[in-house]
Amino acid sequence: MNAPIEVTGVDFATVFVDDYPAAVEFYGNVLGLEHSADYGKIPGGEFETGNLTLQVVDAASVGQEFKPNGHPIALHVADVEAARAGLEAAGVEFAADTLDSGVCHMAFFRDPAGNALLLHHRYAPRD
Repeated sequence: MNAPIEVTGVDFATVFVDDYPAAVEFYGNVLGLEHSADYGKIPGGEFETGNLTLQVVDAASVGQEFKPNGHPIALHVADVEAARAGLEAAGVEFAADTLDSGVCHMAFFRDPAGNALLLHHRYAPRD
């Protein structure tokens, strides 16, 4: 079966928030992501992760009801424990101890709006 289109990547993922200035502080300063665009006309902008742009937008500004996303975006880091320690020092609270799945380490936390995020590092090769 042939697909009707050819998807070659994912350009961005939208993260709805209810306080854009708090999101800018968190994604830009706490997480250290490059704030590559600020929309100006609406409270929203873009943050670069290296391979995916996070489009962070105040939900109400685009006619959406704000509800935190419970499905985490996995942020790749070289060392989960070191990254976690840095975020904890900045006041970020984690949901539980770092999880070792047998192939990767994961540490779950939330942004100021309650959106689920996690630090991730795969240490085992893919089969």
